This record gives sequence, C-alpha cells and structure tokens, in this order.
Amino acid sequence: MWFKNIKAYQITQPMSLSDDDVQQALTENAFRPCGNQETATMGFSSPFEQTGQGSMMFHNVGERYWITVKKQEKLLPSSVVNEELASKVAQIEQETGSPVGKKAQQDIKQEIIHKLLPQAFTKNSFIHGFISLPENLVIIDASADGKAEGYLALIRKALGSLPVVPLARSSLQSELTHWLTDGTPEGISLLEEAEFKSTDDLESVIRCKNQPLDSDEIKMHLDAGKLVQKVGFEYQDTLTAVIAEDGSFKRVKFTDRIKEETDDIPKDQVAARLDAEFALMSAELAQFVSYMRDKLNLQAD
Repeated sequence: MWFKNIKAYQITQPMSLSDDDVQQALTENAFRPCGNQETATMGFSSPFEQTGQGSMMFHNVGERYWITVKKQEKLLPSSVVNEELASKVAQIEQETGSPVGKKAQQDIKQEIIHKLLPQAFTKNSFIHGFISLPENLVIIDASADGKAEGYLALIRKALGSLPVVPLARSSLQSELTHWLTDGTPEGISLLEEAEFKSTDDLESVIRCKNQPLDSDEIKMHLDAGKLVQKVGFEYQDTLTAVIAEDGSFKRVKFTDRIKEETDDIPKDQVAARLDAEFALMSAELAQFVSYMRDKLNLQAD
C-alpha cells in the first residue's frame, strides 16, 4: 500500500470523526455492482477487500482514516455499438429505400446500447485516500482532478460535510522557479528532471530529463523568462516525486530506507503487512505534505 500520485487537500474547519459514525456512514453508501442498464457505479468498500479479510469499511491508525472507493464500469466499446448501428441502418435503408435520419439513428443507437449493456463485461477499480485529522489534510492516491473530486464528493455525501480546499489554490510556477534560481528549502534536493513553460502567447514548453538543473542550458531558459511547471526532487531521504505547478505530486516513490521498515512482516500475512505499510506511509505522507504546505506558504485561510 504505497501511494504513487498525490492530490492533497486542506481541511478548513475543525473536524472530528468517531469510528462508529464513520462505519455507519460508509456502510450506508457501500459499493454495489452495476445493474443491467447502468454504465457505472461507485461506493465504499473495505480497504482490505482485496485480501478477503475486510470487515470494517475503513482503517484508522492514529486518527488517519484510510477510506477506499470502489468503481465498477461496464465495458461497451464504441466500435461494437457503431458496427451494430451501421448494420441496422443499412438493413432499414434497404427495406424502406429511404435514408435513416440522424435522430432516428440516435434512437437506434440507444436501443442497441440498451440491448448490449446486460451482456457487457465489467471493470473494477479502486481509489484510495485518507483523512488525517492531526494534520488537517485529505490525501488521495490520484493523478487526475476528476478522480480526486469524485472521491471527495462521495465522502462528503456520506459524512454530510467535508470542508476542504486544494493544497495549492493558485499556480506554484513562481515558487518552483525560485527553487532553481535561489535554492530549495532545507530537506529538498532537486533531481535532473523538469518542465518549463514560457509566459508569452506561444506558451512554448521545454522538457528535460537526466539534465543537471544548474547547467548553463537550463539557466538560459530561466533567463529567457520561462517558468517551472514541474520539477523532480527528493525529500529527506524519504521519497522522490515530481511536483507540478498545481500542487500535485506524481510518480511518488518511497526510498528503500522507508520500505525496509516493514520487511520483518511475512509476505503471507497480507492484512498485517497492509496495516503496517499504511501506518508508515500515512505518517510519512502527512508529515511531507505538512512540510510542503509550510515551505510553500500554502496555509488555508
């Protein structure tokens, strides 16, 4: 259980949770499979569901509530629908001698989807995240805003309220550019990866990898007025990641020093290992995001 992408949000009002209330709220909004005519469903499932040992709808370690959203989607390729539609339209036109209009084709298409949906394969996916009350944070393993917002919306519906704002509510281009021109905060060391964007109408983009960021070539881009959109870094020998100007973190990778702390747990003890990994990871991520919040001056109003 190691998050690979981070969308972080700050809790803006005092918040408390009780295990019983959370269990009831999540159970009332539990995942259910798609019905015959549903294309997708979402709901809560146990974080331990995939181990076959899930009983609680959440996992709480040190007031950090690990909550999992399960999504099921019907797989109905557009190519299959369009092939059926073309065949049906051709048949009708042959029988009537008249072309089938756009509205009639749309009606036929809906009939085809209605017929095929019950036979469609399903795909399950999971969104993991946790509410960290000690640090007033919500941290989600998601690379896209839509995925994270869907997760938050479902929790908000279940709990009745979830007062949060994104970690960064404005672009961090200027702050990240200062990392290259003026130096990084203590504990942050830059890696050899970055993306730059010009501020003119052309909005030209320069991407570099395996390129020292203190080189003359990079300095030329900065002198030309380009700002940092993304930059790779290492944090206190704990993790490496790429921070983007919207405050998200991608390709998060914990160092061996951190992961080795759970090596003494036998791999066949899956639930115990997940519990230990979550306890370790959530504490490190909450500390890391809090550190970045302070260093980038991102405190919520």
